[in-house]
Amino acid sequence: MSVKNVEKENGSATLILEVEKERFDAATDQAYRQNRKNILVPGFRKGKAPRKVIEGMYGASVFYDDAINILFPEVYDQAIKEAELKVVGMPSVTDMDLKDGVLTLTVKTDLYPEVTLGEYKGLEAPKTEPKVTAAEVDEDLKAMAERNARIQTVDRPAQNGDTVVLDYEGFENGVAFEGGKAEGYSLKLGSGTFIPGFEDALVGVKAGEDRDIDVTFPEEYASKELAGKPVVFKCKVHEVKETILPELDDEFAKDVSEFDTLKALKDDLKAKKLEAKKKDADTEFRNAVLDLAVANMECQVPDSMVDEQTDKTMQQYEYQMQMNGMKLADYAKMLGTNLDALRASIRPDAEAQIRMRLMLEKVAEVENIEVSDADLDKEFEDMSKQYNLELEQLKKMVSSDDIRADLKLVRAGDLIVANAKAAKKTTKKAAEAEGEEKPAAKKSTAKKSTKKAEEAEGEEKPAKKPAAKKTAKTKEEAKEE
Repeated sequence: MSVKNVEKENGSATLILEVEKERFDAATDQAYRQNRKNILVPGFRKGKAPRKVIEGMYGASVFYDDAINILFPEVYDQAIKEAELKVVGMPSVTDMDLKDGVLTLTVKTDLYPEVTLGEYKGLEAPKTEPKVTAAEVDEDLKAMAERNARIQTVDRPAQNGDTVVLDYEGFENGVAFEGGKAEGYSLKLGSGTFIPGFEDALVGVKAGEDRDIDVTFPEEYASKELAGKPVVFKCKVHEVKETILPELDDEFAKDVSEFDTLKALKDDLKAKKLEAKKKDADTEFRNAVLDLAVANMECQVPDSMVDEQTDKTMQQYEYQMQMNGMKLADYAKMLGTNLDALRASIRPDAEAQIRMRLMLEKVAEVENIEVSDADLDKEFEDMSKQYNLELEQLKKMVSSDDIRADLKLVRAGDLIVANAKAAKKTTKKAAEAEGEEKPAAKKSTAKKSTKKAEEAEGEEKPAKKPAAKKTAKTKEEAKEE
């Protein structure tokens, strides 16, 4: 095999390959042997007809397509190595010619994008200066009190804040609808768990009482069959339970923590909340800076790369749906859309992920970023602890080259952020505390996700608001966090 010509244009390459007669004849003979068992020729037992006889009946080219399919993967790999091309996507044969037994193929393929970096050092992005207010600490303290509250059955009408244990079944026009039934369900009134109006209608109910609740599902409800529809829930109340919060004092602090005083507990809550806010601010700043570096580069991303990344994301969603006992197509239908529309909504995010990776790869190249064997070993050890896997087992499952490449991307990102400048940005709550409110920063595309994808892990209950799921992240994003 030889490469006769290579032409590059607009991010793709056209190659003209020549396959010698002996190699094509061998592939044609292999195609004959693979297919002869399915060919019936009069005068011969099935699968026993000679190649020449079959070619005489059906034409000399009867095995050519299969022969090319046999040859092509190996020939193509040799060609791109010989031409020193870095390719992406699936190649296509645009023309072929057979003359005197020599096969000539014209092949078109997308090239790995060329990146021209713009400014990536000295970038400036807003960064929050986190503050924790007394009200926020009180909120955390209240949550701790609720987790340690006592719940006791009471013989009185239910009030907001009480927990009602009930059976319910929903009906639309007198017909029970799927997923609208539960028994022994514990519902805290005022929690906003169920659709608007449901919990309010249970205020005043007593144990042993039956009550019909007329409500209308929200127009934006996840199930299109119920969205905007008036329904009736027939309820049977079994118990009314009161939540008794503990007294917030030093004894409470001793019971729920290692601290002896309420003040020490509050100081600890404040410190932990501040640390969490600092991490969030660092992540937000990092994403904003990297987004700027991506925006400053010049790069033409081929559709084949975006298609491949989109396919991977769709496969991740399919797997997540299977873990929840659903098919992705059914979930899309539940949202009032279809797989094609869902895939289209994912494409912008897929391209954003690719552009981020291309930028970081180029920075790693320009800055000569390397990952030592010791660094690679440490990363494997950390992953082994994180995923609770034996080190050797993990090394068999995960490619060292992939881990090394990902570490380079993380370090490229670290370099960009280390050379960036932070402009002051105040959180909304802190700004309100200071008597001024500043606009929120632009959301980072590095962690962008589709609304549909965010909802994918949520387990929908019949009369509840749809929950949201975590988004699938790139390796770079996961390491940033």
